[in-house]
Amino acid sequence: MQTDKFYYDNKIVRDFAIATLVWGIIGMTVGLLIATQLFSPEMNLGNQYTTFGRIRPLHTNAVIFAFVGNAIFMGVYYSLQRLLKARMYSDVMSKIHFWGWQLIIVAAVITLPLGLTTSHEYAELEWPIDIAITVIWVVFGVNMFGTIIKRRERHLYVAIWFYIATFVTVAVLHIVNSAQLPISAFKSYYIYAGVQDALVQWWYGHNAVAFFLTTPYLGMMYYFLPKMANRPVYSYRLSILHFWALIFIYIWAGPHHLLYTSLPGWAQSVGVAFSIMLIAPSWGGMINGLLTLRGAWDKVRDDVTLKFMVVALTAYGMATFEGPMLSLKGVNAIAHFTDWIVAHVHVGALGWNGFLTFGVMYWLIPRMYKTKLYSNKLASFHFWIGTLGILFYAIPLYWAGFTQGLMWKEFTPEGLLKYSNFLETLIRILPMYIMRSIGGAMYLIGVIVMAYNLVKTAKAGKLVENEYAEALPLPKLEAEEGKKEFWHRKIERKPMVMLVLSLVVILIGGLVEMLPTFFISSNVPTIASVKPYTPLELHGRDLYIREGCVNCHSQTVRPFRSETERYGDYSKAGEFVYDYPFLWGSKRTGPDLHRQGGKYSNAWHYNHMTDPRTMSPGSIMPSYDWLIDQKLDISTTAAKIKAMQTLGVPYPANYADIANEDVAKQAKFIADDLAQNKIKASSDTEIIAIIAYLQRLGTDIKNKN
Repeated sequence: MQTDKFYYDNKIVRDFAIATLVWGIIGMTVGLLIATQLFSPEMNLGNQYTTFGRIRPLHTNAVIFAFVGNAIFMGVYYSLQRLLKARMYSDVMSKIHFWGWQLIIVAAVITLPLGLTTSHEYAELEWPIDIAITVIWVVFGVNMFGTIIKRRERHLYVAIWFYIATFVTVAVLHIVNSAQLPISAFKSYYIYAGVQDALVQWWYGHNAVAFFLTTPYLGMMYYFLPKMANRPVYSYRLSILHFWALIFIYIWAGPHHLLYTSLPGWAQSVGVAFSIMLIAPSWGGMINGLLTLRGAWDKVRDDVTLKFMVVALTAYGMATFEGPMLSLKGVNAIAHFTDWIVAHVHVGALGWNGFLTFGVMYWLIPRMYKTKLYSNKLASFHFWIGTLGILFYAIPLYWAGFTQGLMWKEFTPEGLLKYSNFLETLIRILPMYIMRSIGGAMYLIGVIVMAYNLVKTAKAGKLVENEYAEALPLPKLEAEEGKKEFWHRKIERKPMVMLVLSLVVILIGGLVEMLPTFFISSNVPTIASVKPYTPLELHGRDLYIREGCVNCHSQTVRPFRSETERYGDYSKAGEFVYDYPFLWGSKRTGPDLHRQGGKYSNAWHYNHMTDPRTMSPGSIMPSYDWLIDQKLDISTTAAKIKAMQTLGVPYPANYADIANEDVAKQAKFIADDLAQNKIKASSDTEIIAIIAYLQRLGTDIKNKN
């Protein structure tokens, strides 16, 4: 039979590889900057565009969607063509995908420091960018499935199953979590509020980790690891169990991020149960990868690419054991809101995603340029400094997390909080933050060394933009009739069936968890005394979101004696029914603020926002002195009130037309109160709105403290 002659597109792979390197260095540099800000407030650089709250989401978006995202597309575009024995469906679509994705990243780099954010973790980008992400993701999907349809290989290899599940699940996650009501080109409100919004966000947030940081990387592991080791994957049947169990179980685990909150108890319990079950498929994948190297450990000793892969798989195994452990309520009670979680996340990100990416790039670039790696010694240096960087990063943060969790809960023999001042715990862990920064710097140095090594490699060779290949045409289906085959082989022949089955499997968990909370009113009971925010408080809340305060402060008091003694009565679901979006937070670098209202005077808040260390010696919070001079934009008041009314907030009819009158009255009251404390503050500035919001928090119900 005559073979088909065709060419693989290596240029698009090269482009995504370059983007991976560039954005990786940028994202990690921003990460190092915010790490230093946590022990040296001066590193906030004295302006509003580089504060921790503004650029922390820039770091997370850069490393997740720019560094890891481009690495995924690099790996998928290279492996997909070779597994299917076909060039990508459309070169034009490949280019649109590449440049569209880079423009989205640039838009994030511009908008996030400007404070244009939705506040949803890992989904902070505003609605026009969300639409662009949707369009580019569809382009990627059409290009991928077009290639699958014109393939010259009947069965789909396991890596492609993971790519298909990634595409369909990320699409569902993004669409559901991005449901917003725009009020301007750069401002929107989520259509969910309070408990419902929290559930949707962490259903998205946990599964963004699952289906963006995990499943495509597992697909890359299944392709590149056997290639590097020159050995077949250990077990085909284990890969089947790994795939279907992982995508079914993962989608249920999101509520473990909301333990001891106002989320209904049954949803929390479901999240815990499925989190524990998640150990089995996760470790199944790790074992399948490591056992692929059986008999090849001598090669691992000499091949730096395999060293990166082994550490990556080990980090994956550690992170996927620790995640379920952290979902146990007893452990979560100590760990949540602490730096333990930050350490856990970075073991996965730096070890699993980072090291697997590095291993693939060291293997891939020399092959596309038809040359040898410029320096194995530099690659080995990168491996060791990167490994040490992970240890120097994670171990101090584990120690910091244990310290925080235990100090927050410690009582004296007399029954009083031993560390009643939150800053006592923060000051204790500052040396760990310094060590974490050293680890991050070491890791970044390794990436820069890799970039130099790969650039020199590329210069020594020449990119084969169109790599010649030939293969037999796709065999006729009739030729396989009558043969007895394993049941899964039939599914592997049908990509659309794989797509639909993956969609059904991931939808089950999401629907079962979310529908009762959305459609059974008793799951989120209302409280009669809870009223909508005043227009000034609504403006203040949006400024709080703009400044990224939720990155350091939570707004939910858990039902522990240690928390109710420190903050006040525990939080109720009905208190958040008008919160678009919810602001429960996931980290306490500063104290919880849900019962902040009325705790301090307006003058205290004014001084604390403009110079935190005058009111809280030892604080690492940046100064927000620009709030004193910047005028509050009240031109959007009517649009905000109308949006809230559309979402069901019970403002009076036609209230939008007179809302600014109430803004002026409440602002004047606060400004006059400040004047009595010899503070001259104009009533039309942003600082007044922020104070109004902070003084409102938690005051709708009677607080025992």
